[in-house]
Amino acid sequence: VVDKLLESPQFGEKWGRHWLDVARYGESAGKDRNAPFKYAWRYRDYVIDSFNADKPYDRFIVEQLAGDLLPAKTTAERNALAIATGFLAIGPKGLNEKNAEQYRMDVVDDQIDATTRGMLALTVACARCHDHKFDPIPTTDYYALAGIFRSTETLAGVVPNKNKDFLSDKALLTLADPSVPDRATVAQAKRQLAERAEKARLQAELATLREQGKKLAGMLKGQPKKGKRKTAFAAGAGMQAKLLRGRIEQIQARLAQLDGAADTSGEKAMGVRDAASPENCSVLNRGEVKDPGPVVTRGVVTVLRTPQAIRMNPAHSGRLEMAHWIASPDNPLTARVMVNRVWQHLFGTGIVPTTDNFGALGEEPTHPELLDTLAVEFMKEGLSVKRLIRSLVLSRTYCLSSQHDEKNYAVDPSNKLLWRMERRRLDAEEIRDAILAASGQLDLSRPQGSPVMQMNGDGKNEKMKETLLELSNHRAVYLPMYRGNVPEALSVFDMADPSLIVGKREVTTVATQALFLMNSPFVLKQSFEMARRLLGRNDLNDSTRIDLAYRLAFGRLPSTNEKSRIEKFLKDYRLAWEREGEKEPGRLAAWSTVCQTLFASGEFRYVY
Repeated sequence: VVDKLLESPQFGEKWGRHWLDVARYGESAGKDRNAPFKYAWRYRDYVIDSFNADKPYDRFIVEQLAGDLLPAKTTAERNALAIATGFLAIGPKGLNEKNAEQYRMDVVDDQIDATTRGMLALTVACARCHDHKFDPIPTTDYYALAGIFRSTETLAGVVPNKNKDFLSDKALLTLADPSVPDRATVAQAKRQLAERAEKARLQAELATLREQGKKLAGMLKGQPKKGKRKTAFAAGAGMQAKLLRGRIEQIQARLAQLDGAADTSGEKAMGVRDAASPENCSVLNRGEVKDPGPVVTRGVVTVLRTPQAIRMNPAHSGRLEMAHWIASPDNPLTARVMVNRVWQHLFGTGIVPTTDNFGALGEEPTHPELLDTLAVEFMKEGLSVKRLIRSLVLSRTYCLSSQHDEKNYAVDPSNKLLWRMERRRLDAEEIRDAILAASGQLDLSRPQGSPVMQMNGDGKNEKMKETLLELSNHRAVYLPMYRGNVPEALSVFDMADPSLIVGKREVTTVATQALFLMNSPFVLKQSFEMARRLLGRNDLNDSTRIDLAYRLAFGRLPSTNEKSRIEKFLKDYRLAWEREGEKEPGRLAAWSTVCQTLFASGEFRYVY
């Protein structure tokens, strides 16, 4: 049974969703201007496919951080590697930011946080403004990483500080055309790299010239512009200003030409690529972009020591070296963090309960030797997530029941020593998909793209937002994750906030959940569909229909008492309708009520 489930295409949809929580997967910019990410879904599909293919975890890490820098044998593989870097591009973005440098550093901060918390469970982003207050992470480490990401061009399909349309196809990756010979694709990539290098050089020169122009303007302030009083200095400065303006106009014309030549055809994707001119980053005092300090060489977190020092090619961003350093078997955290994430999803709580924080403020592991052993075995088995899951679910501990034991409870009331299985409420996606599965309406096929592709660039299309909430019958992982507009069927049951890195979701019990199961048009419709499914079985009578209803909803048969109560309810409901002169509509309504009651029960939402 376990092997069959691991080989199911639904495995990647289930476990890929867990990683999407960590990757803060969302399909819009969020924050002040919620412009759509029209191609974020490509990264979602990449993650699902990676888990289904049981891609080694170290390779999975490197592809997401530096897939564009890895060699590829085919065009399809090259495209997949480019799409993988969407991990760094899909974070929320403040598009109203008018300061270009501030916007750039905010994007870098998001990338540092997602990389270090998601893969190392370290809160390195806390060192942006000062040395980390609790962990041995100095500000220089933060800006050493910042240099890597500043030397990386983020292509999310959105541009900041625009009045109306925040979308731009020029700010996206263009995927290679499989029909074009590989040699031509490589030549085109080299030409585009040269154009980007020229553009970066011209933009730097333009910034310098503008700064010179401001200084000249300041020097000429108060100087007479005409007549005999006009000094030689003023004349010379005026001539210099004229030359500056001429050069600025030349640069602007060339930049416009390069922008006009940018390739906007072909399939698009979100992702990153190395900047044309890699650079180190200055330490920003108190995190202020207007108060730069000393420049820090690009590098990694120094407290995590590995046998070999990381060496970065100064001509490149350093992302590939950083990715290999994180994925290295010598890195003391990477395997432990992933093993702990898998353990948490299977047992309810991680061996380290704070799955996103292994630092000083994180909780200590309940079984440190077990965590070490599993991490070593994980690496020995080729960092196969499927093999890790298989070994855990076939263990004696996983097979324990949730039955209470007074003696064990007296010794370990919080069950930290795992003397029983914890009862677990289904995730939001599981509840929604289980309802569709019971009604027979669940569509297991993968949809093409995402409805977000039809959104306007200003993020204010309210009518379109309503269509995003029209739930399809595909699995919940394929529903649009438009930030601030998550479908109610998911948000009401503690769906992960797509703007945050979420290693462990909250599990709440609130009145809105009961009200949703009582009044939601989605639940009412699926109750009706399940009733039709039951009544459509002409080979069954009411007694065996009740059996089937319980099997579909709970995976078990009803007790004698449960069956008798439902039979009495159906009889009373039928008699009431017959007194009104109705028959068939009353029967369907009665069964629909039964189905909704099963959906609304605690047993439907919990695994015991």
